[in-house]
Amino acid sequence: MTSQFLADSSFAPLAGLRVVDATEGWAAAIGRMLAEFGADVIRVAESRDDGPNIGGVAIGAALHRRGTRTLGAGEALPLADADMLIVSPGSLDVAKVYADHPALVILHASDFGMTGPMAGWQATDPVLHALSGELSRSGRPEREPLLPPGTLAYSCATSQAVFALLVAHAERLRTGKGDLLDFAALDAATQALDPGYGIGGTATLGVPASQLPRGRPKGGHQYPILPCADGKVRIAVLAARQWQGLFDWMGRPEEFSDPSFNATGTRFKSLTLLPAIVAFFADKTRAELELEGARRGVPITAVRTLTEVVESDQVLARQVFNEEEIAPGVTAPVMRSVVEIDGARIASAPADAGGVDVPIVAHGATRPLEGLRVLDLGVIVVGAESGRLLADQGADVIKVESTSFPDGSRAANTGRGMSVTFATGHRNKRSLAINLRDPRGKALFLELAATSDVILSNFKAGTLESLGLDHATVAAVNPGIVMVDSSAYGPTGPWSRRLGYGPLVRASAGLTEQWRYADDPDSYSDSITVYPDHVAGRIGAIAALALLLRRGRDGRGGTASIAQSEVMLSHMASEIAVAALRDRGIPVDPGAARGPWGVFPCAGDDAWCVVTARDDVDRAALSAVLGGTASEETLRGWLADRTPEEAMTTLQGAGVPAAAMLRVSELPDFAYYRERGLFRTEHHPLLADPVTAENAPVRSTRLIDPPERPAPALGEHTIEIARTVLGLDEAAIAALVAQGVLETPATL
Repeated sequence: MTSQFLADSSFAPLAGLRVVDATEGWAAAIGRMLAEFGADVIRVAESRDDGPNIGGVAIGAALHRRGTRTLGAGEALPLADADMLIVSPGSLDVAKVYADHPALVILHASDFGMTGPMAGWQATDPVLHALSGELSRSGRPEREPLLPPGTLAYSCATSQAVFALLVAHAERLRTGKGDLLDFAALDAATQALDPGYGIGGTATLGVPASQLPRGRPKGGHQYPILPCADGKVRIAVLAARQWQGLFDWMGRPEEFSDPSFNATGTRFKSLTLLPAIVAFFADKTRAELELEGARRGVPITAVRTLTEVVESDQVLARQVFNEEEIAPGVTAPVMRSVVEIDGARIASAPADAGGVDVPIVAHGATRPLEGLRVLDLGVIVVGAESGRLLADQGADVIKVESTSFPDGSRAANTGRGMSVTFATGHRNKRSLAINLRDPRGKALFLELAATSDVILSNFKAGTLESLGLDHATVAAVNPGIVMVDSSAYGPTGPWSRRLGYGPLVRASAGLTEQWRYADDPDSYSDSITVYPDHVAGRIGAIAALALLLRRGRDGRGGTASIAQSEVMLSHMASEIAVAALRDRGIPVDPGAARGPWGVFPCAGDDAWCVVTARDDVDRAALSAVLGGTASEETLRGWLADRTPEEAMTTLQGAGVPAAAMLRVSELPDFAYYRERGLFRTEHHPLLADPVTAENAPVRSTRLIDPPERPAPALGEHTIEIARTVLGLDEAAIAALVAQGVLETPATL
């Protein structure tokens, strides 16, 4: 089955939303994402981009322009008719605009915020990695920290900005008042890329990022990358059933027949198992291994290049890319929208598609989403984040779970278990423990769905259908329901039923192949990152809000599907276009020469500073600081006598993008984060120690900080929800509990 495309642009969720975009550089992607959902985005000017170009046409800027229109020469800013305004520093006097247009939602997008000692500093993607704590977790323990590829930090910040805009817009519809959002890319990257104080995935082995050792963490044994006949594959043999599938496939070798090998610990400690697997894979191609692995339930994927991903059966079947003109007479593969709405890729809506002017919550609410009910079937990171983001803005989010299928981020096998990671990912939610495999449990869920607004899930494709809870079934009892699902590869295509462990998705989407040291082809270093889970969760929350806005306009519910692999591809859009052009022999100008550029040692133990000279202007400023040529050799000598903090402050004072590499444990006490109020301390009754967690998604003049209700124990609110939402009496509740249809903490 292939993806379809919306012929009727009125189906686009944000059709009629008018956005004035006065941004430069990375922030131009914010308007582009709104346009993907159907907003009418009017650019004030062409975005400056010094990156790769064809005949002077910057590829990145061309991609950001898609689906938007540019204000004509001499035309006045259409602020009177606008819903949102996005600006970069210096483009407009936002305080005056806000005073003149108090019903307008304005987002000021900068690197470090509008105020504070770092407000005038310069950032690049590496600078954001250094200050967010991401860089300290990237690379090999025995080597220097490794900069992640591409522009992942800015790309994740973009989704955070769109989420903040839609929340503020929902509040505007409720109150009639606009907002001024002080949005900082560093804040957003710290929260949305791979947050050190957010919910963690299985790759972290349950160790909070703040407790990782000072050096680069060891990793990779859970998801080893192994050679085969035509390249490399990554495997994730974690569960006992997965091991048994591999064991049978290998011919049940006597050496590994002991039942103790069903335990991951035994397998990880074995000195002979991986060599035996390598020998078994040696004469098999990546395609053969993927196919047989899928048949036997063994998670395995090829480590692909970006070009191979674009040409893969999955991407072609889902029509992820379209050949589009990006410069006069030059076409390249360009990604369509990253979200499917109602089973179709979104088409941009015309400017006259109708207004988004109906509140999505009652006027008596005190928060933007108060009064909405969300049934949260999500698990681990993606599922947790979408629901938590909505709960933080006032929605009643009910986490639907059971002891038969517990959320893996809870403490293992403890029933009411609570972990630090679960506490941060599920705050402000309620828990309903219910057996959805039982017909009575399914019937109760449908009763809940009949009075709910949103259902979130992130299962393998086909799971909800197998439970009899597909959209058609739910819509029969609630035509206005909004259902958002996220999966590794999307709901269609030959890979749709594959297990979606993050490291396998990164390998199959071309990111793993890039995340390694340039001088060591086997130094893959992405194994413990949790990207793109947190940003995919934000895109799910964005899709839910967009569909709720559409429902307010015309009463329709709908569906949204997010493929995590495609989220990654969207973040590498420029690299994909450049690679395709070069493969075709089309010359691509690399753009402004940059350098020195990288991570450099400083005075101190394992102390590092990122320095990124973007162009001749930066190099001139760097030369003035160094008192000589801005060469890497001179820079290394200058840094050797200075701490990372001293070097960062001096270089930023001269206008050179630079940053000390911070560890996650250092973030809460870093002056910038304290001034921004990015973190807060929470207390959970089931945890002995306080929990450090992120606070609000953006600094705002009107939005209040999230509530502080602790994450629920499993089944903590089952009786309350059965009584007050489902209207069951005590006898009926007791019978359902006794029969195992419902579960409560007392029965676990």
